[in-house]
Amino acid sequence: MSTVFNHCRAKVLNRGKPPVSFLEELVSWGAGAPEEIFLRNDRHDVYSSVRDELGPWTDTLDRKATMLEVLRVLAGFESSWDWNAGRDTTNPSSNQPCTEEAGIFQCSGNSMDIDPSLRHLLQTVAARSDCDTFRAVMKANHDFAFEYTARLLRFTVNHHGPIKGKHVNPWLSRDAAGEFRQMLAS
Repeated sequence: MSTVFNHCRAKVLNRGKPPVSFLEELVSWGAGAPEEIFLRNDRHDVYSSVRDELGPWTDTLDRKATMLEVLRVLAGFESSWDWNAGRDTTNPSSNQPCTEEAGIFQCSGNSMDIDPSLRHLLQTVAARSDCDTFRAVMKANHDFAFEYTARLLRFTVNHHGPIKGKHVNPWLSRDAAGEFRQMLAS
């Protein structure tokens, strides 16, 4: 894929700009991601959290583009777009296999307890659902990392500090979400 990114390459905090390779993978995943991930629900979820910055949404494509924009910024905050990021050494509770963060979105295995469907997703992809497997798959299987994180954000905004504290919100861009929408529509 040789896509030209303009707004999607915008700087995030002091983390720099997302790599083009990350953005290409993100768009590729988004283009084929299950529609169910982006449908309206009654939870206070990621869409509730970013409504002021990126809403309102007229259709599923708008919601999908918004999710890509949130994932773009969240990955910058959590790992500076490092797929192999490991345990957060500044987090004192990150000291057990199921509390250690892993990968670009810094999810921990205990997040699988939020909803059985999250553990089922790992089981489907890796044929196992323990926390050691979770950390390895979050780093190695990029499509899994995108889908898992997107699904997790639909259940709660509390697992990721930058989302919960709305630290990502000033860095979200309507222009970048619009750019993602154009790419997804083509």
